[in-house]
Formats: sequence, C-alpha cells, structure tokens
Amino acid sequence: MIRFTLTFLFATFLTTVRAQFTQTIRGSVLDEASKKPIAFASIVILNTTPFIGASTDETGTFLINNVPVGRYDLQVTVVGYEPAIVREVTVGSGKQTFLTIHLNENVALLNEISVKPRVSKERPLNTMATVSAKMLSVEEAKRYAGGFDDPARLASVIAGVAGNMGDNGIIVRGNAPKFLQWRMEGVEIPSPNHFGDLNYLGGGILTALSSQMLTNSDFLTGAFPAEYNNALSGVFDVTMRTGSNQKRESTIQLGVLGLENASEGPFKKGGRSSYLYNYRYATLALLKPLLPEDAESITYQDLSFKMNFPTRRAGTFSVWGMGFRDGASAKPKKNRNEWTYPDDNEDNVIRQSTGVVGVGHTYIFKDDAYWKTTVTATANEVDWTTQKMDNALELRPYSKIANTNWNGILSSYLNKKFSTRHTNRTGITLNSMHYDILLNKARNGGDVPQDIVNANGQSMLLSGYSSSSIYLTNKLVMNAGVNAQLFTLNNRYTVEPRIGVRHQINANHILGLAYGLHSRLEKLNYYFNNSLTTGEKAVNKTLDFSKAHHLVLSYDWNLSELVHLKIEPYYQQLFSIPVIPDSSFSFINLQSDLFFGEKLQNTGVGRNYGIDLMLEKYVSKGYYYLLSGSLFNAEYKGGDGIWRNTRFNRRYVVNFLIGKEWATGRAKQNTLSLNTRLSYQGGNWYSPVDETASVKAKMVVYDETNAFSLQSDPLLHVHFTAIYRINRKKRTSEIALKLLNLTQQPDFRGHLFNQLANTVDQERPTLSIPNLSYKVEF
Repeated sequence: MIRFTLTFLFATFLTTVRAQFTQTIRGSVLDEASKKPIAFASIVILNTTPFIGASTDETGTFLINNVPVGRYDLQVTVVGYEPAIVREVTVGSGKQTFLTIHLNENVALLNEISVKPRVSKERPLNTMATVSAKMLSVEEAKRYAGGFDDPARLASVIAGVAGNMGDNGIIVRGNAPKFLQWRMEGVEIPSPNHFGDLNYLGGGILTALSSQMLTNSDFLTGAFPAEYNNALSGVFDVTMRTGSNQKRESTIQLGVLGLENASEGPFKKGGRSSYLYNYRYATLALLKPLLPEDAESITYQDLSFKMNFPTRRAGTFSVWGMGFRDGASAKPKKNRNEWTYPDDNEDNVIRQSTGVVGVGHTYIFKDDAYWKTTVTATANEVDWTTQKMDNALELRPYSKIANTNWNGILSSYLNKKFSTRHTNRTGITLNSMHYDILLNKARNGGDVPQDIVNANGQSMLLSGYSSSSIYLTNKLVMNAGVNAQLFTLNNRYTVEPRIGVRHQINANHILGLAYGLHSRLEKLNYYFNNSLTTGEKAVNKTLDFSKAHHLVLSYDWNLSELVHLKIEPYYQQLFSIPVIPDSSFSFINLQSDLFFGEKLQNTGVGRNYGIDLMLEKYVSKGYYYLLSGSLFNAEYKGGDGIWRNTRFNRRYVVNFLIGKEWATGRAKQNTLSLNTRLSYQGGNWYSPVDETASVKAKMVVYDETNAFSLQSDPLLHVHFTAIYRINRKKRTSEIALKLLNLTQQPDFRGHLFNQLANTVDQERPTLSIPNLSYKVEF
C-alpha cells in the first residue's frame, strides 16, 4: 500500500498546469476587548509584488480579491491600535479564506514606546490568560505529523503535555487526563472522544471534533483566568467557526478510516445568515487493539453543525451542536483451551452516544461593552453489557454499565471596556445536572452481579466570576479575578482567587507571573458508589472538590521575526484529593476503574513541579520547526501518608517537529508538504505484581505497599505526514498520507493474568495507523 501511495503521489507531483489560480481573502477586524468593528484598518499581504492589500469598511469587514494560491503572512495596522501579524494563512482555489482579526488598543503614546506588531501565534485568543496558554490552529492539526486531524493528539506537542499512542488522553504537567476540562463555545461539554472514558478516563480513540468545523482554539496548562471553573489540570477551549455567508462551499473526504462530508454557505443569496455542518462515518477495524481483542465491529459516526443569524438591532444569534454514536462488540472464544486472559470468554456489547446543542446570543453595546449568553443541553449515554461464558459454554451476566447523564447549562457574562487600560468580564454559569446511573459487577464469573451504583436524581453546580485586565503602566498589565463554585448535592463550595502580571521588558522580551486556585468535581458515579467492603450505600456523597494551587513563571523571547522561545517553570500543590484511609490509593492515579466500590476521604495531597520549554520557527521559505521539552516531577501522598511517584510522572517529554513545503506545477500553484515528528518520553509508573498472591487468586494482585515504584520503558514515537494539494479552477484536491507510530512502539497498559500458564503478563498493545485519504474542496 505504501509503495502504491508513493507512486501515486510522485505521479501527481509531476502534473503540470497552464494557469495561475487565485482566491479571495475576506474577514473582519475587531477590537479585542469590546468586539466592536474597527473601520479603516489596513490589511497588507507581506512579501507580495505587486502590492496586495485592502482596508476595512465602516462595519470592520475587508475583502482582498485575486490572491494567488499559496501561504502568506498578513499585517494589520490602524491608528490607535497595536499592529498585528497573522502568520501562516493558507489560500486555496477551492474555498475562500475567512479571518477574524482582533487588535489591542494601544495604551501608550507612540513616542513613549516602540510598538512592534503582535504575532497571532505568540498569544492565546483569550487575552486574560497571562501564562501557560497556547493558541492551536486548525491548519496545524492538519499539517503537523501525529496530529491526525485530532485536536487532542495535536495538544501533545505543547510543552508540559504528554500522551499515549493507544488513546488520546491528555496528561498535563503530570496530572491525570480526567482532570482536564473540554469547553465548546465557552461552555463545558462531556468528553468529545469516541469511546471516551470507557478504557481510559479522560481519553478515547479520536475526538468527534472535525477540523472542518473548528477555528483556532486555546489550550491552557495552568493558572487559568477566573472565567474557567471546574478544571484542575488544563482547559481545551475550542470554538466552532462561522460558515461562509457569501457562497456555498463543500468538502468531501474519503480515507482508509471512513467518509467525511462538510458544507457551508448562506441560507439565501445576499443574506447575512449562514450554516455549517460536518458528518463523518468510520469503521475502526485498524484500531481493534484499543477494544476487546476479538471485536467484530468497531464503528463511529458524528455530526457537527453551526447556524449563525446576525440581526441589525438585536445582536447575533447562533445555534450549534455536535453528536456522535459509537458501537463495538466482541464475542467469546468457544474453545475453553483458548481462554488465555479473563476477557477471552466474555461477550461484550458497547453502545455510546453523546450530544450537545446550544443557542448563543451576543449583543454589542455602543459604549464598548458586549453581553454574551449561551443556553446549552448536553447528554451522554453509555450502555455496556458484559456476559461471561461458563465451563458449560453458557453465557451468564457479569457486568453492566447503563449510565445516562444530561445537563442544562446557562452561561452569561458582560464584558465591559471601561477605558484603554481597564476591561472587566463578569458572569455566571448554572449547570443543572441530571443522572440515571446503574453500575453492577460480579466478583467472579458465575456470581450474581452486585450493584455498585444505582442512583438517579438531579443536582446543580453553580459558578460566578469576575475578572479584570488592567494596564498598571504602559508595559505592565495585571489580570486579576475570582471564581466561586457551589455543588448543591452536598453543599460543598470553593472560592478561588486568580491573579497574573505580564511585563513587556522591551519589544522582544516579556516576563509573566501568575497564581491561581483551581478545583474539579469527580465523575458523578463516584458520589453514589456503594461500599463492596461494608455494604454501606452511597458512601461518598459528601466528597469535596479536588483542588490545586498553581504558580507559574513565564519568559517569552522573540529571537527573531520568525523564531519564538518560551520558558515556563511551575509549581502545583494538589490537595483535598480523594483517597482510601491507610492505603496507597489516590484518585490522582485513577485511570480506568468505573466499578470503584470503596469509601473515600478528601485528605490526599500531591505536588507537581518542573520547567517547560518551547522553541518555534514559523513557516518561511517553505519550512518550519518546533521543539518542545519538559522536565518535571509528579508525586502524591495517599491515605497512608507516604510520598510516592504518581502513575503519570513521566519525568521528561521531548517533541521535535519539522516540515517543508514545495510549490510545484508550471505556475507553482500546487503544494507538496512533508512533515515528521519525533516524540520521546518517559513511561508511566506502576506497582510491582505480587506473583504468589496473583496465582492464588487467579487474577492480578499488586504489591500496594510499594505502589508506583516501577517505571515502564521510555517511549519513542515517530510520525509522518505527506500532503499534496492540487489547485484547479474553483476546487482544491488534497492527497494525504498520515502515518502514526512508524516505529511500532508498544504502549504499556498494565498487566493481565494468563489463565493457561498461571502467570502474569504485561499488556503492551501496538498501534500503528496508516491513513491514506483524498479530499476535494469546491
């Protein structure tokens, strides 16, 4: 297959054309703080001869026609605002390029400070994020090797972030993936991962968020602004883009993993409203190692959409949503002599569905303020039935997961720009949480399953915040605020201060410092689990939030116009972590135990400290590179009061990405892009196996007195992406070959008891995915 692919790419590469194709760049320029349109801004495409550019009209919109296809940097300037450079804008013949550009008002007189253009990639979209925030572009998710068009896998290139190959769980600065929050359109959503939380809490196989639907998004790894609640390790704040209201455009993609179709355009010609949707269907036969070994069917499908309705006087309304369904099944082996591992005689049927629908409204006032309100409904349903085959080859009930959770969320905030030096954002979030949870499991095959959780009802998570960005001097800005939360199930509450300062030393050097107190609820089933030891019901209903202090120092250095260095040392103090008394167990290490059945107390602590480094060269002369590295230590203290390594204390993570583009064709309108990524990181920690006890119990038994004292082997992953874009009149075709894990490095996932050999084996699945796809935009 690879030989055919390379031959096909080479033959296409030699294709010649006789015309130079062009496209339109259009968009809007807005005030960063107030979102008001900026008139008469100048937009210039750098390094073009003859000069190409345009200016915004009274509504802040601009249009640049007849731009030759290719990749460009744009500079935006207007009197009274800091100039900005928008890097790596791709122009293709199939679809128009739309940009929303935000400018910061200049707080200093021009003769007081040297004003240097702000590069779009250097700062996050949320300007109140002082440190530990990185803007991720959709274009990077498509281009970077290992991104695989998956935002979750793309995040692992960020300094301080580690990941696995067999799932897309995001480990931020040594914290468990379950401590990460996903947000969409400013609202927390359930994990948007196919087969999410089933084998790995906080992770799945691939996200249901297609790159066709998303615009640039923020990823935060510590000391978040006050508007973010219920997040402990990090926040992935994704935003859907708005569909084109100028012309109808479509994308069709066919690949090894499945089919994808996207479409956008105005509801009617000449109207201001627009729609955008994307649908995917895939069969994951190549990903069977992630699910039961003999899985007969592994499929998923997802649908995302956004409709935008601007009005002349009532503001802008939007209706958006996403939904996905997953299904898998596995049959038991009917020959008893083949029952090597405990799941070989299991019959598994998995059905999972998730849906999110939101209605948003944004109203821009005349006095430099805007009000944004979102009403959202989310739903998540999991039905996983497992039966075990007994010695008579009869199936008997073994375990059952039947969970239905749906939330109704109201989020509203007022953003007010009081002056060029002071902007405030104040808002509330009301989350009505409804649940119907059934979890039962037999202790041994043939036993009657016992209810671990059997609960239904409703509770609320209430949150309010206020945050201000204040320029104390022309070069010193302070972001300060407070967030408060109340969980009505048990009336636990938390008040969390956040503060950060950023000092512009000169045009090339920025120093930042930030502190924040953060917290997160556990999954609802853990508040209602019964104790399998004592028989008590709902023993953890009074659990408090898990909490952490974050302290981060940040240093940004523009080594040149194209090279940026960022260094961040940090310290995190975790506390109020659920643990089992007199045990090494802690929820800091929780990875996949949905059938947990013990009583907990909030006395556990942890500490994470380290230094992150990211060196990035933007695309110029057709090439780019990115080097990210982290050295860190993550430790915890369980119910026994002993400091140990956490499961996710990988100690080091290094990523190196490099790519090159070549303009091809007679008119140089086609592009061949080759990209590779090397990732080297330490392995997870695990507890030694008690061989004698395991053989006696016929199951894996760990030596918990020496918990997490062993580390698995380091991981070296190599990824490769080749993309050839062919521009034709009114359409762009793309042939892509994306290879994950070329070295076929296995992931260590734990241990399995070998029932035939009466031994304990390591579970080390190998996942290596080649995805060949063809896409056309028109």
